[in-house]
Order: sequence, then structure tokens, then C-alpha cells
Amino acid sequence: MQLVQRFELYACLQCGKCTGGCPVSLRTDLNIRRIMRELIFGEEEVLKKEAIWDCTTCKTCTLRCPRGLEPSEVIVALRAILVERGRVPKTVIDALEATYIHGNPWGRARQKRTDWADGIKVKDLTKGEESEGLYFVGCAPSYDPRLQRVSRSIALIMKLAGVDFGILGTSESCCGNEIKRLGEEGLFEELREQNKEKILSSGVKWVVTTSPHCLNALKNEYGLEGIRVYHYTEFFLELFKEGRLPFKNPLVQKVAYHDPCFLGKQNNIYDPPRDLLRGIPELKLLEFSRSREISLCCEGGGGRMWVEGTGRGTRNSEIRVKDAEALGVDIIATACPFCLLTLEDALKTMGLDEKLQVKDIAELLSEALGLEV
Repeated sequence: MQLVQRFELYACLQCGKCTGGCPVSLRTDLNIRRIMRELIFGEEEVLKKEAIWDCTTCKTCTLRCPRGLEPSEVIVALRAILVERGRVPKTVIDALEATYIHGNPWGRARQKRTDWADGIKVKDLTKGEESEGLYFVGCAPSYDPRLQRVSRSIALIMKLAGVDFGILGTSESCCGNEIKRLGEEGLFEELREQNKEKILSSGVKWVVTTSPHCLNALKNEYGLEGIRVYHYTEFFLELFKEGRLPFKNPLVQKVAYHDPCFLGKQNNIYDPPRDLLRGIPELKLLEFSRSREISLCCEGGGGRMWVEGTGRGTRNSEIRVKDAEALGVDIIATACPFCLLTLEDALKTMGLDEKLQVKDIAELLSEALGLEV
């Protein structure tokens, strides 16, 4: 009954708009409408459902609910109960343990967290250096070789624009966004306090993130009073409007922008990425039919990077690649590390990696600016 009262489940109309819009309901066993109904009669049977781990917490269900309920938060609460009881998939346990020990869910060595910045002179704000702002890099952009190009692009663009910024170096830990959505609230709180203490003690006025997932945690769940938190696309748009991004190279490409759920649906940031792309000389921006508030989730969020789940059939990322092929674009642009990885994997799986490309907006900007990344 605690979950029923906490999430006002008696107010649920059972209209089905949540499940009808759920991006994974067609290819998994997840039926959030049914889960909300069954919880009224007791949580024990619901907790046996493996599909609890299929949710990407994209927030589509919440945006569609006519009663203003939060179905995806119900899923997170159920996961939290399972974590407390130790009933967690092995892959999730591995990610949580790696984060606890190493500060990142992939278990990579903390001392390698700044390898992405090799050859780039960047201030380390944990070593007595001061700056106006902080670049919070994030786990995947720090360690993944493909994503390191994105973090390098962001740092080099800020340096080109004369931005005074630094990083937390090897002291930066996972933001905890996915950790919380996997149900490990205690570990999230520990990560939040670790990062928050370092951010506040650095004296910065603003923070820029690579990932929308880090943005969501730092902006909405850290309580960084007096510090503005930006996704890099928001920050770079301000630089562009100030004339501090002198594009040199035209990019004669057709590009479709894929809205990351945690940037768009979760944080209502739709226009800055598009405005930046439109600012690149000769780049032609096209729109997917499913974009903005109805954008197709790539299935990378909500901890799904570490969950096998009950999925079957065509992945959403493959559907998105088919959409791009039908649209006739050269590049799928995005602004999220998880989206980039899932979409690029789909390209390779489908054998289309020589016909199409997936690039982060930061990479396109660095190309237009003539930067050697």
C-alpha cells in the first residue's frame, strides 16, 4: 500500500496511454499500465516480473499520462525494493559494485579517468587551480575510446572560444543518474555527496556536462544552489550567439538529429542542439517524423546499458537507423553518449556503417571549426 499511496495509483484511469506510448512495450514484456493496476492488489507478485528491468525511464509514460502520474518512477521504486532484497540481475550487481569500488560502472581504473585529455592542457580543480566553470566529463566519455573523441571535442571547443574551465580530474566519480534508476539509492546519495563536495569547494559558477544523464543528476538531484548546470549544447549555443565559434569549414551533409530522452523529455531541451546544427555552414538539417516529445528512445537509459532484459525482435536503435536511411541523410547526429553507442552499434549490426554515420554534435562542431581532435 505504501507505493499505492506514494504514487497515487488509485488515480490511474487504466486508459493505456502509458503502455501505448512506451518505446519498449512492443518488444519486451513490460506493461506499465498492468503493473500499476496489479500493485493495488499487492506488490509481491509484481516484484517477480523480470520486465521491471526493461524500462529505460525515458519519461514517455509520464508525459502521456492524463492524470499527471509518474509510471516510470514506480518502476524505479520497485527496483529499489529489489535492490534492498538482493534480487538483482548479475549484470546490474557487477555495475553497482564497479561503481562503488572504482567510481564508474565499467570498473575502469580511476587513474585512467583523464586519459581522454592526453595532449590537452586542462586545469584540475582538485589540485588548487581555479576557474570560472567546470566541465563534468562523465564516465562513458572519459573511458570509452569512441566517446573520448566527444569529450576531447568539447574541451577543445571551449579552449578555442576562450572559456575559463577546469575538470575534477581523477577525483570525478559517476554522476549516479543510472545508479539511482537501477534502484541503488544509497550508492547514488554517496556519489552525489562526493561530487557535490568537490564541485562546491571548487568555487565554480557553472558546470557543463557531456551527457544528458549527468545533466539530469547534477541539475535536478544534486542541489547545487547558485551554480548553473548546462548541457554542452546549451552552453555552446550561447558561445555561438556571442560570435565565439568561428566556423571555417562548410559541412555539405544531410543530417537528422536524434533527441536523447534525458535531454528532451526529461529536461525539455529541444532547440539548442538544432540551432547549433543550423549554424554550421551548408549543413542541411532534416527531422525524423518521430522527434522532440515523441522521439524514439534508443533503449540506452535507465540502466539498460547493464541489463539484458526480456527484449526480442528489432531494437529501437535499428528502427531509428531505418528511419534515417528512409530520410536519405548522411549522418544521424545526437548529443548523448548512450544514444551514440546504441545507434552506432545498430549501424554495424545492420551493415550500414559505410552508408551512414552517427556523430555527436560536438564532433560536427569541431569539424566545422577546423579542430584537430
